[in-house]
Amino acid sequence: MGISIRALPLSVALVMAGPALAQNAAVTDADYARAEKMLAPATMRLIDDSVSNVKWLDGDRVLFVERNNGKAEYKVWQSGDQQAKRALDVERLAIELAKASNAKVDATMLPMMMGELSLEKNGSVNFTYAKKRWTCDANYVCQAAEGKVAAAPGNAPAIASPNGKYEVFIRNWNLVLRDRATGKETQITKDGVTDFGYATDNAGWQHSDRPVVVWSPDSTRIATFQQDQRKTSTMALVSTRPGAPVVETWKYPFLGDKDITTIERVIIDVSNPAAAKTVRLKMPADQHRSTFCDDVSCNGGWEDVQWADDGKSLAFVSTDRGHKSAQLRVADINTGAVRDVYKETVATQYESGNGSPNWRYMPETNEFIWFSEKSDWGHLYLHDLTTGKVKKQLTSGNWNVWKIERFDKPGRNLWVQAVGKEKGEDPYYKHFYKVNMGTGEITSLTPESGDHIVSVSDEGSTFVDQVSTINTAPMWTVRDMNTGAVVSQLAHADLTRLKASGWVAPEPFVVKGRDGKTDIYGQMFKPSNFDAKKKYPIITYIYPGPQVGSVRSRSFQPAHGDHQALAELGFIVIAMDGMGTPWRSKSFHDAYYGNMIDNTLPDQVAGLKNLAAKYSWIDLSRAGMWGHSGGGNATATAMFMYPDVYKVGISESGNHDNRLYEDDWAERYHGLMVDKGDGKTNYTNQDNAAHAKNLKGKLFLIHGMMDDNVPPQNTLLVVDALVKANKDFDLLMLPHARHGYGIDSNYVMRRRWDYFVKNLLGAEPPKQYEMGQKK
Repeated sequence: MGISIRALPLSVALVMAGPALAQNAAVTDADYARAEKMLAPATMRLIDDSVSNVKWLDGDRVLFVERNNGKAEYKVWQSGDQQAKRALDVERLAIELAKASNAKVDATMLPMMMGELSLEKNGSVNFTYAKKRWTCDANYVCQAAEGKVAAAPGNAPAIASPNGKYEVFIRNWNLVLRDRATGKETQITKDGVTDFGYATDNAGWQHSDRPVVVWSPDSTRIATFQQDQRKTSTMALVSTRPGAPVVETWKYPFLGDKDITTIERVIIDVSNPAAAKTVRLKMPADQHRSTFCDDVSCNGGWEDVQWADDGKSLAFVSTDRGHKSAQLRVADINTGAVRDVYKETVATQYESGNGSPNWRYMPETNEFIWFSEKSDWGHLYLHDLTTGKVKKQLTSGNWNVWKIERFDKPGRNLWVQAVGKEKGEDPYYKHFYKVNMGTGEITSLTPESGDHIVSVSDEGSTFVDQVSTINTAPMWTVRDMNTGAVVSQLAHADLTRLKASGWVAPEPFVVKGRDGKTDIYGQMFKPSNFDAKKKYPIITYIYPGPQVGSVRSRSFQPAHGDHQALAELGFIVIAMDGMGTPWRSKSFHDAYYGNMIDNTLPDQVAGLKNLAAKYSWIDLSRAGMWGHSGGGNATATAMFMYPDVYKVGISESGNHDNRLYEDDWAERYHGLMVDKGDGKTNYTNQDNAAHAKNLKGKLFLIHGMMDDNVPPQNTLLVVDALVKANKDFDLLMLPHARHGYGIDSNYVMRRRWDYFVKNLLGAEPPKQYEMGQKK
């Protein structure tokens, strides 16, 4: 449980600047209970005919979960069927699995907890659950596979080979190969030592025991690295408990450090495990970087490394420390020789896509596909693999390729998700297209207006399409991969029970940004009992990016965090993506490169004023803001830099000073640290502590003391500056919480509601309302 530090002088409440708030009637337990019913646990159960957990089994056979009346069942659709058929009764499966495992099994959560799921044509199902491999027959008789667990011994995460015969995991800084059938283990590297180990997953801000490897298609080789952290800085967190504290330490590279983590690339030949051979690539150590995110592993793999289909060569991209250049290279898997193929360098930061890295290795035809924003928009280019020269631009226009979903090399066809191509609609809506590399023809496969989420099989002639908007129910169809024609409708969500509960949909809006010209897109949440004759305080939820924005989803969601719940208490809640966030033009995304304290706030303020001028029921004199992580940073910045606009702010786990955060983040979006003389750098005055003296309103700082992503010292630096400036504020330090608050989440949410009700609405919140209790 968190502790509110209210007894200390540093957290005595201040008197809000400006006219005193008119005190409204107290907000009651019943009001909070009504708001709580707008959160996902309650609203999700009120949607019928909804689909989730879509999984392609083989070819044109797809498995998914359908929910009705709060109950779930697995269904399967296969080519030739007009409708999906029932495959599994989830409730019955949960009951029988509970008997077999002698443990409680939650049927509601079971589909999300089942891994490596496969459905056999005889009706039996295989899956991993609770660290074991299970088989349940068509009569739901379940049995654990003896000696076959989902992870390596000691529960170390393991990565299976494509043929399913082996898995590899880390033990004592080395890689161990395990035969999945017999359990036999073979240590395949020998020279891994502390902080110089193989395949280690540590970017500082995130770290795990999962190995970072890429298996060759024939399961005979592993591409990985030996990660050198021996000179990397060390982070420390101190536990809170009776007696001597436990100090947790790990390697954590900081912005501007002379020595940061590097990787030495290797290929390990495991065709004969007993005589495994390591080939070290003949090149200097690479920076611990990727073309897509602030880690080498972005979507759970090692996406900037690709094997040839025949497994005879390996391509990879090296990214420099500041992300300004990306170098495509090809390695000889037998000798370790490396050849530089193509390099792109940009003025700000290079990235290889929006949804994932979008380059592809094509040695079969001596080509490669490259993603570039050199036209100010993200597009695909076909290059010669020998010379590196461009052969052809594959896509073009004022829109972005978001993600390559499938690539048919023999047929020379690409299937991509893209944003901004369809005119007259929200430019953030994703659509699905087929790109013919030969003719350049682009076929729209999802022409309906809305945000499309597709699930594509590695082979087969169909895909699953979910289309919706934030205020229209989703529909799931199976469509033809070449024409987009609807083959079968899987489901169309029924919102009848949801709407009967009092739920109201959010409203999209468009305002002008800081320059008075650029469109800024956002979403608005109103109370279900909204009255246009009243005046409402307004709360902005913010996440400034630069890798994502404030808007959580453009697709239908019954709850977008606690936005609607907060609105139910008497607020207007908004979220909008300002300049500096992705999915628009490159120049839009680079809007505040080198000036991260911008935090999209000029657009937030402009948009807020646009809305207040348009709607008389918005009370601009009562504006608040909250956010988490980067949003916590931006909220504090808003309170310090725009103190006459934002009167109440809640800053959660903010990276308030990027000099106290991992190196890869700010060095990508702000640039490498540069000495400006007189003790100043390009990061001077980019931190919130430098501006804390400007605080006028009510500020609530929250941080987990065991936050191993954004160290809690980030918030304590702001606390120190506020104390020195003799400013009053509120502070909540959660002794055991990580970056996400875990078991403290409901407590923090309740405190967030209380703070806005008391200080922005001007009402008294119910005393110590208990979230998550059945009302």
